[in-house]
Amino acid sequence: MRRSLACLAAFGLCASALWAQDVDHGKSLFQTHCAACHGANAEGKGPLAGALLLQPADLTALAAGNGGEFPLERVLKRIDGTDPLVSHGSPMPVYGLYFEGVANTPMKLPSGQPMLVSQPIADLVGYLQSLQK
Repeated sequence: MRRSLACLAAFGLCASALWAQDVDHGKSLFQTHCAACHGANAEGKGPLAGALLLQPADLTALAAGNGGEFPLERVLKRIDGTDPLVSHGSPMPVYGLYFEGVANTPMKLPSGQPMLVSQPIADLVGYLQSLQK
């Protein structure tokens, strides 16, 4: 009985991770908070890119630059600020506080471990995953 409940719970976690992301909302968040540096098409050529010491990443090539696998944990941590990136003398703007909310949306990491994030972060990352070349 316990094994059945554990399997059912694991299935529910995986299923919710697959359906929890609103890519359209993620696109809207990206345009509002990320496009100034990363560009409207997420290729790293936003209008503010020239003012930065380190150029913004081409977010459409994250999977290609990581052996074909989207670096989910790294991206989640960059957005929420737990893995800061110095881009112009200070960390990349941390939107963790803006996207703060109840971290109840599971994202399944490649290791199989779930990582709980807020819904806006899940939506934004879902959008970024949809852009991969």
